[in-house]
Amino acid sequence: MSPSSVTYQQKPWLQHYDDGVPPEIEFEPVCLPGMLDRTAARIPDKMAMLFQGYQVSYRQFKEMVDRFAACLQDFGIRKGDAVAILLPNTIPCVASFFAILKIGAVAVMNNPLYTDRELAHQFNDSGAKALITLDLLANRMIDLRPRTDIRQIVVTSLGDYLPFPKSLLFPLVARRKKLAAPVKSAPDVFRWKALLASSSAAPPEVPLTFEDIALYQYTGGTTGVSKGAILTHGNLSCQVQQLRAWLPTFADRYGVVLGALPFFHVFGLSTAMNFAVCQGWGDILVPKPQPDQLLEAIAKYRPTFAPLVPTMFIGIVNHPKIEQADLTSIAGCFSGSAPLPVEILREFEAKTGSIIIEGFGLTESSPVTHTNPFSGQRKVGSIGVPICNTDCRIVSLEDGQTDVPVGETGELLVRGPQVMQGYLNKPEETAQALANGWLHTGDIARMDEEGYFYIVDRKKDMIISGGYNVYPRDIEEVVFTHPDVVEAAAVGVPHPTRGEQVKVFAVRRQGSRLTGQELIDFCKGKLATYKLPTTVEFVDELPKTNVGKVLKKELRARELAKQD
Repeated sequence: MSPSSVTYQQKPWLQHYDDGVPPEIEFEPVCLPGMLDRTAARIPDKMAMLFQGYQVSYRQFKEMVDRFAACLQDFGIRKGDAVAILLPNTIPCVASFFAILKIGAVAVMNNPLYTDRELAHQFNDSGAKALITLDLLANRMIDLRPRTDIRQIVVTSLGDYLPFPKSLLFPLVARRKKLAAPVKSAPDVFRWKALLASSSAAPPEVPLTFEDIALYQYTGGTTGVSKGAILTHGNLSCQVQQLRAWLPTFADRYGVVLGALPFFHVFGLSTAMNFAVCQGWGDILVPKPQPDQLLEAIAKYRPTFAPLVPTMFIGIVNHPKIEQADLTSIAGCFSGSAPLPVEILREFEAKTGSIIIEGFGLTESSPVTHTNPFSGQRKVGSIGVPICNTDCRIVSLEDGQTDVPVGETGELLVRGPQVMQGYLNKPEETAQALANGWLHTGDIARMDEEGYFYIVDRKKDMIISGGYNVYPRDIEEVVFTHPDVVEAAAVGVPHPTRGEQVKVFAVRRQGSRLTGQELIDFCKGKLATYKLPTTVEFVDELPKTNVGKVLKKELRARELAKQD
């Protein structure tokens, strides 16, 4: 079949699904709290979470969730009320999320690295009435509370769940190492463990449906003020059921997930947290996913499944102690949020014996919409094929409606049960994003004749130089093949006659003396002349979000500031 005779409506991707993966799932109408109840009844003594060596069984996890759900009820939190979580990957983070959902309230996940201004926006936009946070952040949040609708603050500590003798040593070293902080006296501020100890493990039953709102998940705000994507219990449940169906070889055995992706981001929330509970797997919680901590967690606790972002794979592969570490427990990995360099993929797979499947998703789609098959054909550079129950099209950048021919580029549109209901308090943005029943992703993509999709770039990142459309990813893929380049990002900066010119920010390999001109010369012959970078700036690191996306907006802002 020639490319010109293939259409998106024919779903050519279905022929590349692994054996046992259905094109359509008949979704079980069970929400995440119901999945936890079922898992706890089935395997009560299996490890649910492990934090710094401290284990919590599924029986203990369910009791923790039930007790905190009762606490929230006592606070006056009711179905539909918003409750904010401001925590790294810790046991209380997971337990409080499931407790919020259990009573029909709405969870609001927040990044602990955000400023007070950013947090105030999300607290107020969501109308959050209570907050669970860390002692390291508590005094700031107590001071911020009067500017919000938050009434109660629940404070936990990194030392709340530690094995002996770490639990004994923690109070002696915590403040010196800035792992804990004193919390000033204030009304309606509660300690997590004391609160649970005084609570009943029998919260009131609250009926839940797939239509009920479960989560306000805020976008990263890399292109403006962050927006709250409204995700329902159905969105979140269908997503983990889609992931389960995509990996039938993992379905009926106990596994262990590396919980390194931040749970406050929907990628980590779905693939490393909710998926583990759905599967009845253990979760190794890594609150600070730096190379040292990742390598130690893998070697020591032997996870079998690892959802990670490219920066994490790069950090592990380049770690000086990787040759001494046994990473062979890992059978499968999921990579998303940014393209994974081919060299890194091959090195990691060779070291671990695992299979990495690259995929794609958005905050607005819970997030996964595409991924490569686990057992079948994986195409380098491709985000793979749409997952079960997911439809896709690529439309003209001019009108946003007309399907472009297969093989040509346009905007990627997605439709499926994991797609959000809209943006909180933003009807105009909702209408634009969900026009005609399709999620308009803002990503420029193409589909080949076999139904594999490729992200070319973000619409907002496209560089227009001398009238030509230049996609930064084309340049970055070439620059990254230079042996002395560890990371790179291409952005458009003003040019007096061409509108924009290409500037590359690059991180050199340690000890390298690579010059900007040498890198530009390296690109010659590999890129069309109009795509060639005109300037190169070497930096120690690229600014990134917590899930590894390079903040190109910040790089452009730096350039504009220089010219002012």
